[in-house]
Amino acid sequence: MGGCALARIFAASAAAAWTALTLAAAPAVSARDLSGVWNYATMTPLERPREFSDRETLTAEEAARFERQTSDRQANTNNTAGPDWWDPGTRHLTDRRTSLIVDPANGRLPPLTPEAQRRASERAEARRQHPFPDGPEDLALNERCLQWSVAGPPMLPGVYNNNVEFIETRDAIVIFNEMIHDARIVPLDGRAHGSIPRWMGDSRGRWEGNTLIIDTVNFSDKVSVRGSDTHLHLVERITRLDADTIDYQFTVDDPTVWTSTWTARYPMHRSSGRLYEYA
Repeated sequence: MGGCALARIFAASAAAAWTALTLAAAPAVSARDLSGVWNYATMTPLERPREFSDRETLTAEEAARFERQTSDRQANTNNTAGPDWWDPGTRHLTDRRTSLIVDPANGRLPPLTPEAQRRASERAEARRQHPFPDGPEDLALNERCLQWSVAGPPMLPGVYNNNVEFIETRDAIVIFNEMIHDARIVPLDGRAHGSIPRWMGDSRGRWEGNTLIIDTVNFSDKVSVRGSDTHLHLVERITRLDADTIDYQFTVDDPTVWTSTWTARYPMHRSSGRLYEYA
């Protein structure tokens, strides 16, 4: 056997040994470790556009066309922030999906109950009759920088500041959102829900296998998730898939508003950046 062949064998053996040692020395990622900063920006809308009917995903060509058309439309109509402010993920669909909602299967919110339809009609008529606010209390919460759906709960991807940091302790987890710099403290010690309504609801968490389940009730009557009221019951499921990916899904239950529950999901990706104060 020639020297070159021996050298190649030696090099391959050394490389294999080095890889094995490196993997052995690398700290294993705990499936129950959610700590760090994660980004959840996406162009995929919450509800499926009616033009896509029952299609859950698009072809690569269709997705590229949809992304281009949506970016052009946002650049011309969205005055929330300049395009340079948008998170990069807002320029792409997640896995070419047409909606974040996965249940119902049509990718859209369930029908409203008759009573909820009546209330919605009354609110719309009130806006027509009274288009200008009398004071700050008449403005939407996001206009007053008090609460944004991007921060949630549930966390719904928006134009920018789609960043969250999970901070874990033995008895609680803190969900710290860059948008509005909200921090939600979720006890994990088995305590019962309180009875005081809160802006972000009253959350309690528990682990089921490698999934963190957060159960939230007692939302203030000042907040709403896509039309929900104080009967809102929210269940979030957060699962770490690998070192750089978290699966986030949530189920909304409000029988006084919708005729059935609805569920949405999307991935979060690890970010090497840091959170900045929202001001």
